[in-house]
Amino acid sequence: MTTAHLTDESGATSLLRFATAGSVDDGKSTLVGRLLHDSKSVLTDQLEAVERVSLGRGQEAPDLALLTDGLRAEREQGITIDVAYRYFATARRRFILADTPGHVQYTRNMVTGASTAELAVVLVDARNGVVEQTRRHAAVAALLRVPHVVLAVNKMDLVDYAEPVFAAIAEEFTAYAASLGVKDIVSVPISALAGDNVVEPSAHMDWYGGPTLLEHLETVAVVGDAGSEPARFPVQYVIRPQTEEHPDYRGYAGQLASGVLRVGDKVTVLPSGHTTTVAGIDALGRETDIAWAPQSITVRLAEDIDVSRGDLIAAGPAPVPTKDIEATVCHLNERTLRPGAKVLLKHTTRTVRALVKEISYRIDIDTLEQRSGAEGLEVNDIGHVVLRTAEPLALDSYADNRRTGSFLLIDPADGTTLTAGMAGEAFETVRTTEPDGEDWV
Repeated sequence: MTTAHLTDESGATSLLRFATAGSVDDGKSTLVGRLLHDSKSVLTDQLEAVERVSLGRGQEAPDLALLTDGLRAEREQGITIDVAYRYFATARRRFILADTPGHVQYTRNMVTGASTAELAVVLVDARNGVVEQTRRHAAVAALLRVPHVVLAVNKMDLVDYAEPVFAAIAEEFTAYAASLGVKDIVSVPISALAGDNVVEPSAHMDWYGGPTLLEHLETVAVVGDAGSEPARFPVQYVIRPQTEEHPDYRGYAGQLASGVLRVGDKVTVLPSGHTTTVAGIDALGRETDIAWAPQSITVRLAEDIDVSRGDLIAAGPAPVPTKDIEATVCHLNERTLRPGAKVLLKHTTRTVRALVKEISYRIDIDTLEQRSGAEGLEVNDIGHVVLRTAEPLALDSYADNRRTGSFLLIDPADGTTLTAGMAGEAFETVRTTEPDGEDWV
């Protein structure tokens, strides 16, 4: 791996967003705490606070899990409930870590934490091996198209650092994850409590010749060629100063969702379908010839055409606007999502009315079977739905573009988020099991 992957086009140190997930008592919070502690990413007062609490519990050494279990309920129960975001950096890379809960009832929290992740660390207890929750975490990572997955086989000290134990677990997990379409899978034997192979190489596992967990996080390719994805620019705001200095200025501000945009590029404005070229790009108050995701920029077009908030400026092959959407969804709310429900659909910067026409099937996340005939989706359920929108939307397939292939369903009555959606099918191969109203838009 060359260091070219460790900087972006501006020359800055690259950023890796990653999520952690593990079953109850697999030691995930301890792992995250160890990672922060050994990478010198913990402030002195934070460490002193952890040491005080640990001593109050009669523990001789600091309980590093307390660095991440921030909620009082989490500390009292010794579990992770909420998604905890941690920001840290090394000399080689910057990181945003989403520490997600492992309990079945908090599957929605893992979906939230992993939705923007480029890598997922799935933790396994070496004594228990791959369990039902491990398979669930792998399935969620595959569903969200997380490009890199790391299997961290923890508590190797409790199995005498035995290589056959690690090898068997790694083989089973790799086969399962690969069957879901996960392309890049790396397995690392660790002991979060003792610090083996987390930041520093282990002296107890000389049979392991791979990278430590942190080394892999520092060197894994965050993305391929930035130009490999078509440019997608959702318009957030139209800028028209109409001042003496800028009487005719018309710019479209927003965040470049994917790809690279250059002055002179031919673009299509969706959903209208008008085509034009990029006349100029402004970033940080200065003109530039090129911009790349996820920069916030203002785009000027060669022609005065009707462009407003919610429109998508697309370069390269453009998605076809449609009112009929089929998607895989994870239901996040306690309220049941039923066919016929009237909702708001938020896609990038555009929000439209929509109708849930059909719930095609619910996915059994443990067996990956499609169970048709579902009357509704309950909280944490993952299923396939058919939607009809009041206005056409330009969605990419989630498999092709995670930013412009995702959306949210919102309760129009109170603005509550109901469901996270991903346009297209869930997995490459899913087994199917057959079971023994008013048009709003």
